[in-house]
Amino acid sequence: CCGPCAMYRRSALLLLLDQYETQTFRGKPSDFGEDRHLTILMLKAGLRTEYVPDAIAATVVPDSLGPYLRQQLRWARSTFRDTWLALNLLPGLDRFLTLDVVGQNLGPLLLALSVLTGLAQFALMGTAPWGTVLMIVFMTIVRCGVVALRARQLRFLGFSVHTF
Repeated sequence: CCGPCAMYRRSALLLLLDQYETQTFRGKPSDFGEDRHLTILMLKAGLRTEYVPDAIAATVVPDSLGPYLRQQLRWARSTFRDTWLALNLLPGLDRFLTLDVVGQNLGPLLLALSVLTGLAQFALMGTAPWGTVLMIVFMTIVRCGVVALRARQLRFLGFSVHTF
């Protein structure tokens, strides 16, 4: 979802504006991931959110590696920070959304562990870590497949190719 395409009811926004403007993480002011953070505040307040798949939005896409890496770091920080805020919301949310939140947080850690294991196998045993490679490919296809089925749009399978 493209953050610039989010819409909020004014009365709901005014209700949460103070919390939103004074957000902190580990005692320091925090302003990254603002669309995700505001959505979590809305859910915590008992307000309803809705995803509109037909919405059309434009966003700025980094055109070089440096800005792209900074964007990805900002998004990763937002994901990890806001997951802590959303943990108590998960039981009341859709099962797919819960699975997605868990995957967004455990996925990178498991991927890093898999890569390190594969590198260790290659360095210590001199053999290619095909099992690790196949597991990473399989999990990528499964994750994209679940999204494709859930959204009923096969185009999401293409994200498997984009990952590599």
